[in-house]
Amino acid sequence: MSRVKDLAWPSRMPDDEWAEVVQGIPAKDEPFVKKYLDGREALIAQEKKQRSDHAFRQSLSPIAREACSIVDRIREEERRTIWTSEFEDILAQKTGTNVYPGMMFSLAKKRMEITKLWQIVRKMPKGALLHAHMDAMVDFDYLFDVLLETKGIHIHCMCPLSTPTALEGAAIKFKFLTAEHGSGSSIWSPDYVPNTPVLLSKAADSFSGGGRVGFLNWLKDRCTITSTESIEHHNGVDVVWRKFSSVFTILNTIIFYEPIFRRFMRRMMQQLHADGVKWVDLRLAFTFFYYSEGKEQPEATYERMFKVFGQEIEDFKNSDEGKGFWGARMIWTGIRVLDTRKIVEDMDACISIKLAFPHLISGYDLVGQEDGGRPLKDLLPELLWFKKQCAEEGIDIPFFFHAGECLGDGSDTDQNLFDAILLGTRRIGHGFSLYKHPLLIDMVKDKKILVESCPISNEVLRLCASVMSHPLPSLLARGVSCALCNDDPAILGQDTAGMTHDFWQALQGWDNLGLAGLGSLAENSVRWAAFEDQSSSAWVHDIKEATLGSGVRAERMKQWIVEWEQFCLWIVTEYGDDGRLVKKLREETRLDAHD
Repeated sequence: MSRVKDLAWPSRMPDDEWAEVVQGIPAKDEPFVKKYLDGREALIAQEKKQRSDHAFRQSLSPIAREACSIVDRIREEERRTIWTSEFEDILAQKTGTNVYPGMMFSLAKKRMEITKLWQIVRKMPKGALLHAHMDAMVDFDYLFDVLLETKGIHIHCMCPLSTPTALEGAAIKFKFLTAEHGSGSSIWSPDYVPNTPVLLSKAADSFSGGGRVGFLNWLKDRCTITSTESIEHHNGVDVVWRKFSSVFTILNTIIFYEPIFRRFMRRMMQQLHADGVKWVDLRLAFTFFYYSEGKEQPEATYERMFKVFGQEIEDFKNSDEGKGFWGARMIWTGIRVLDTRKIVEDMDACISIKLAFPHLISGYDLVGQEDGGRPLKDLLPELLWFKKQCAEEGIDIPFFFHAGECLGDGSDTDQNLFDAILLGTRRIGHGFSLYKHPLLIDMVKDKKILVESCPISNEVLRLCASVMSHPLPSLLARGVSCALCNDDPAILGQDTAGMTHDFWQALQGWDNLGLAGLGSLAENSVRWAAFEDQSSSAWVHDIKEATLGSGVRAERMKQWIVEWEQFCLWIVTEYGDDGRLVKKLREETRLDAHD
């Protein structure tokens, strides 16, 4: 066939010419095409052997493998029928949003919660939650109702809340007082005297934007990263972090009044347990005052708070609704932006509480926006002092450092990863920038350090546009051990303490993950949970031994595996073709066991 040297857009070939051309195009079943495709599949399979979830996948039972196939089919079906603008879509009609799998969390939330995939992930045994800031765990609809129900709570502010600017950003605080204050004052009036306490029930009822209902909506907006705030990426990370940080100053004056704190603890554990979470390593920055019931003056130390913390955990574990819940411990967190004296004083308080409540303190960390705070290399003197004091007191408080929660490459914040590893961190919080460091990836794998990944948090705080551009898949592909976490679910708009939103986003967003990948991440969470005090060598030994060990970790991993198999059987029974499939798979499982 002759070729015309024409740079114009190619026109359609005449049929007789096309018939001649098509004779020369290899068929898909040609031996050399098949050989290419076989080689291609072999290359993909070879790469997947390097994944961190490869061993877990290889160990799947026949029932679990079938459950994974069923979930794959449901995921694909929902990609075609739910996550597309071709079908009637209220969200798209209202906002003009293009609907697609892996879209921004705040835009996808309502839709994801009505899917089959949501029902499946909701029921999944998720193991342990390893990265969660306690004061951002309980849904605000519940917390603020409790706040309004609690007698004696007052609201005050350093300025009148009478302008849009003040309503949007003024520092509001809450406090219990034995007698009513501020009678006749309105915090919403320009005549309000700054810092005058006003009974909260009266202030809420007189809110100019719709009374009590309007007040609750306003307070929730003040304490939540809204959809608009999360997607305005042109404003950069610092702007959203200012809003994020401001929320904790409000919450710190709500949660730590004992009657509210007790209900807060119970609600948090109820929601976690209902979501398939049996253990939580909480983080909390001790920048607040704790008030006992009926007291206007704060406790001098945090001993009373930890006594209540421990009581509530045990009470829930011993209750009917808490049956099977493993418990919780606290990773004490200092604030990285503070000066040396304040950080050292906080470290000293941590040591005192560890001595008084050794079973409740599991580690130490530093929090706050990494880009805006002191890097770990600058905090080295304080951290070495802390370790020395621990040794002198005969205690060990291991590090669980936040590191690499940033967009930088070679910045001080990015290089916190180096210091976290060199200082012996047992897990890395976020590790968002770790994928840029091939040497550190090898070190993390060799030292058995787990990455506590928080996809929705990273998205809402503008480190990535959506789960589709999150770096966790690259870490999994390189064999890094990771676990999914929810970080600050109440502030981030998840409206629950559970982890289903993060698990769902990962499952829907990443083709290589699947239900088996989710299972591996959940198993990792149990494997790396800080259930008890251990030396560094014992910690690594138990992680390597996994279910073959003899301690608490091995026992709980075995419990999780039983729940995983029950969950997979439920999927096959609920969503499989018919009962004969279940019978067949059970028979295969028995045969495998005999072999």
